Amino acid sequence: MIPFGEYMGEWLYGEGGYYASMPIIGKKGDFATSVTTSMFFGGTIAKRLLSLIESGFLSKRACVVEIGAHHGYLSADIAQFVYTLKPELLKTLTFVIIEPLEILQKAQEKYLYEAFGDAVKFSWFKSLKEFFCDEAFVVSNELFDAFACEVVKGGKMLYMEGHEALFGEIKGKTKELCDKYGVTTGEIATGYEEFALNLSRSIKKCEFITFDYGQKGVRSDISLRVYQGHKTYPFFSLTKYAKNEKLKDLSLHSLYKKSDLTYDVNFSYLKDAFEAVGFKETAFCAQSKALVEFGLTELLEILKNSVGENKYRMELGKALQLIDPSFLGERFSMIRFQKA
Repeated sequence: MIPFGEYMGEWLYGEGGYYASMPIIGKKGDFATSVTTSMFFGGTIAKRLLSLIESGFLSKRACVVEIGAHHGYLSADIAQFVYTLKPELLKTLTFVIIEPLEILQKAQEKYLYEAFGDAVKFSWFKSLKEFFCDEAFVVSNELFDAFACEVVKGGKMLYMEGHEALFGEIKGKTKELCDKYGVTTGEIATGYEEFALNLSRSIKKCEFITFDYGQKGVRSDISLRVYQGHKTYPFFSLTKYAKNEKLKDLSLHSLYKKSDLTYDVNFSYLKDAFEAVGFKETAFCAQSKALVEFGLTELLEILKNSVGENKYRMELGKALQLIDPSFLGERFSMIRFQKA
């Protein structure tokens, strides 16, 4: 019997794990992201980067770092829009991807070389512990919902015996965090403090931006769920604890390492982890508000004046999904930290 966090870690990152098997993301995969929805997600992030350089917070020799890059699409879109808006910066900026999984790093290298050849230089590091720089703009998308978590309910903690879910005594760090945040039912993420500490040690001055689903504070329910083929299955609907009849055609055994496993992020906990090591929260808002403030409207206006009507309408439709309240705009939030 092992704590659920170990089981989740193996599901996603262990040998033959879900992310290690290069899942397809997008319409043909198990789920879509803002990155796969529109290139203007990366475009608006690039515009934020340029504003930091123009304001003097970062210099033109800063590193641009992505963590959790999967295929490398977001890094590619950021680089492409830097080229479009300020091409001279490609000679001075350094692009970096933090990627622990070798199979993903090779896929990223292949994709980015096919996109840019030798025109844009990318560097890879397996962890933040290997990377050091004076200043950086760091971005991630849907990173923290894939950190292993523990699950608590009714004063007990979730354990797994094989693929059988069992509740037992709450122990160690999980108990400390439950007491600190008043969590009686829900997920307790593990690893946020270590991540923030490593980031703080790696970079002297930076802005860190991340997008994810979740909320500030405790949900008081369990959001843990499985994604497969754009369908969502509450985790406990696949166990003996199912409120209604257990799903007949699916089981944890059949979905293990073959589907995504995720939960809603508690941004209050994430904030505390970052502020404990010297960062300051500078913004927290819905994705729609963040992208508009970063300059999505201005980028769409540039597109309108440079391409034909059909191309513009096609890209506009994709971009609007990023800020649509019924789709990605309000479901996802952005939190931003700075360390000066």
